[in-house]
Amino acid sequence: MKTGVLPRQTVLFLFMCLFGLVMVYPLIWLVGASLKSNQEIFGSLSLWTSHAQWDSYRKGWMGAGQYTFTLYFINTLKLVIPTVLLTVVSSTIVGYGFARFNFPLKKLFFTLMISTLMLPQAVLVIPRYILFKNLDWLNSYYPFIVPAALATNAFFVFMILQFLRGLPRELDESAKMDGAGTFVILVRILVPLAKPALVSAAIFEFIWTWNDFFNSLIYITSVKKYTVALALRMALDNSSSAPWNQVLAMSVVAILPCILVFFLAQKYFVEGIATTGIKG
Repeated sequence: MKTGVLPRQTVLFLFMCLFGLVMVYPLIWLVGASLKSNQEIFGSLSLWTSHAQWDSYRKGWMGAGQYTFTLYFINTLKLVIPTVLLTVVSSTIVGYGFARFNFPLKKLFFTLMISTLMLPQAVLVIPRYILFKNLDWLNSYYPFIVPAALATNAFFVFMILQFLRGLPRELDESAKMDGAGTFVILVRILVPLAKPALVSAAIFEFIWTWNDFFNSLIYITSVKKYTVALALRMALDNSSSAPWNQVLAMSVVAILPCILVFFLAQKYFVEGIATTGIKG
């Protein structure tokens, strides 16, 4: 019986290694291409170069205009960090309300919230733009930060809600017997237990907001307030012959925060994905 199990494990291990290599190959090519010259990028099939041009990172960081990527990274952090924090906090509060309380029209409100997941983003572009224009929020980060504070992303609300539903209500009842209020129960009991779901929501929102190009292009018009995604696109527009090695070098730098955040929180992320939506 053991002789039959070992080959299956070996084949599975080799398949996973091959699948992992396929998934990582674009990243390997990206790093290798960032060290090549423009001619070598389009004229060579090799992943690496014998004459690495590390200068592409320095030149790419200086940017193509009057601003460097230091400003663009600071701008992106100014946009991403408040958006992530407010999304997690607001989604937790709304999910807690749906999971633990009964109130009039609860099912109707829950249905309306879930139905927003079915709306294509293209349908919301024009109404949102008109709304933010009337509020004089264009060319600012308010179109990203304020909706995050109002739990407008039903996906995260539902994800946290499903996790909270899996936590036994006896925890709430025992805390109430000790004199704890609803806010104390949420902060001191449920939030620590729901850490995997909260971290998963934070990682998703961080990566989506960090890489968001479309919405940033619509709402941000001043180059001084550009994010990294817009700055990378601008680098291709400022010259007739694009410095692809510099653009790819900045692309490598741009994805590092996402990779770093994912691997630092990988334990909670995997646990959150494995449990959210299954309990209940």
